[in-house]
Amino acid sequence: MGIPRGGIIVAAEVARVLAAKLDIVLSRKIGAPGNPELAIGSIGEDGKFFLNEGLALRVGADKNYIESERIRQLAEIKNRIKKCRQVKPKVSLEGQTVIIIDDGVATGATMQAALLAAGRQKAKKVIAAIPVGAKESIDLLADYADELIVLRVPGFLGAIGEFYENFEQTSEEEVLSALREAAENEKKEARMCKTCGCSPCKCGRKIVKGVCQGCGKKNDECSCAKK
Repeated sequence: MGIPRGGIIVAAEVARVLAAKLDIVLSRKIGAPGNPELAIGSIGEDGKFFLNEGLALRVGADKNYIESERIRQLAEIKNRIKKCRQVKPKVSLEGQTVIIIDDGVATGATMQAALLAAGRQKAKKVIAAIPVGAKESIDLLADYADELIVLRVPGFLGAIGEFYENFEQTSEEEVLSALREAAENEKKEARMCKTCGCSPCKCGRKIVKGVCQGCGKKNDECSCAKK
């Protein structure tokens, strides 16, 4: 599962290598007043809200500001749900091992919300996978994940982009394209014969003794049906 926008691109590559299902995490961070990149909290796809109260107090985020941001970010989540779920339905996490991926972690608020949301959806195991992250944030996230994988934890993390050759902003269309490609690949995999790996009848149903159980037509496309 990738956290948009950049995290979904990283997650798509991991899903491809592992032959795993890809999905999108739609949690959003709550930015500080005058500094939206500094996360003082976050809200998950399920509407659950997390707030770093100490940090919020230090940056002067009062109750009115926090509530206003919570409503605004929840509206953005609903908007993304509408767009993304038309392209690819949500993957059920219940009883599954879930890997949540971002392109990097600074404060860790968005990843924390994603980990909490996965736990509430009864995932069997929740893994946080991060290319690079700030030490204090990684230490925090260790308490929310069953397993934590981090490639680099620098002594000082100025900006995530410093650790990438190309860190151009990922567009919304790129996110939707990654989800669309994953959805198409999963449909193809679902139609594949579990014995020989080829596709059964074009209608997608199982072939038994050379006859498709969906359309009733004779079909020898599956090599297993020839045996």
